[in-house]
Amino acid sequence: MKVSDLVRSFEIWTTIEERALLKKLTRPTRLSTLPEREQQVAESLIRKSLLIKIGNQDPKVVANEY
Repeated sequence: MKVSDLVRSFEIWTTIEERALLKKLTRPTRLSTLPEREQQVAESLIRKSLLIKIGNQDPKVVANEY
């Protein structure tokens, strides 16, 4: 039996601030161009796998397609 069979809907809890940033980041955006607070929120979203980090040197971020 798979977990998806047991759980019909699976949502990752996000704050209002995180949801607003996810709506904003529909295209790849350099992490360094974001204000410091949004960079911290972006790092939190990366840990939750809701943002994808592209590259190592001056990385870009974009919302995951979930």
